[in-house]
Amino acid sequence: MDGTLKPILLGCAGLTLSLEERGFFARANPLGFILFARNCDNPQQLRKLTRALRDAVGRADAPIFIDQEGGRVARLKPPCWPKLPAAGALGALYEKDWAAGAEAMRLHATITARMLTDVGIDGNCTPVLDLAIPNTSSVMGDRTFSSEPQTIIALGLIAIKAYLHNGVLPIIKHMPGHGRVKVDPHEVLPFVDTDLATLQAEDFVPFCSLAKEAPIGMNCHVVFRAIDPALPVSLSRKAHDEILRGALGFDGLIFSDGLEMKALALPLEELGVRALEAGADVGLYCTGVLEENRAVCSALPAMSEAALSRWAKAQSLKRPLEPQPQGQEFSSWLVSLNKLIPA
Repeated sequence: MDGTLKPILLGCAGLTLSLEERGFFARANPLGFILFARNCDNPQQLRKLTRALRDAVGRADAPIFIDQEGGRVARLKPPCWPKLPAAGALGALYEKDWAAGAEAMRLHATITARMLTDVGIDGNCTPVLDLAIPNTSSVMGDRTFSSEPQTIIALGLIAIKAYLHNGVLPIIKHMPGHGRVKVDPHEVLPFVDTDLATLQAEDFVPFCSLAKEAPIGMNCHVVFRAIDPALPVSLSRKAHDEILRGALGFDGLIFSDGLEMKALALPLEELGVRALEAGADVGLYCTGVLEENRAVCSALPAMSEAALSRWAKAQSLKRPLEPQPQGQEFSSWLVSLNKLIPA
């Protein structure tokens, strides 16, 4: 590895960086990092870890992402961080009282963004724009706002704007729509048989509507037989060119979903390369296992000029960090959110 910027986000093993990890990240120079619950114990520890990750690559602006959707997908957990409602609760409130639902979404994203920036995290893998479709995999469940595209669009837009306003890059996911999967791609490759006309009229709608608002989108490990019957979206050039960039009109930065998922049965050395060849700008590899990180990075090219341009545009949309709110102000936001959606 030659030290050029590599188009990948990597995980680390634990609460602190080992000397081996520091040396590897310095040599590999990944675009940035992604954190999980195994990395997050308390605010003081997490601030030290995010500083150490950026110090390792020598870039103060190296992005650090996390999955902090709310509900069951939250890496920052009580008692050190508040538990916030899942997307499904926000959607249900919006459909009952749109003004209350919109305010709850704004508060939810603002609170989450301030939690993240307080510990040095500046990217969040949310909002989820997938449809809530009955009789599908429990991997989605209440992670989705609604079965109604217009509810998803309204809340997704509020979330995107609130995150950007508060110094955090949001990621819309999972393009072009994950709501119809009947199995969990963490374990096995899902296939969707729905015809293209139905997908365009339903599943694609939130992504089409917010394509120009979102700085980053995440693809999915799903085979849509109506798009490419041979390959999941994450490994399909056709899906990226004709659907993500074409039908959806998304011209922002595209991340792969986690390349470690069992849906992709490829050698580690091929995962990142295949994802980039298919059309992703940046891969994600999340296990934090050092030897696996080495293998995945071993064949990666430098980040492309197109990807660098998209990354620069994404960064330009994020408002510079403001001073963190005082404890009383933060608490008042939580009280207001809990009045709208009781914990």
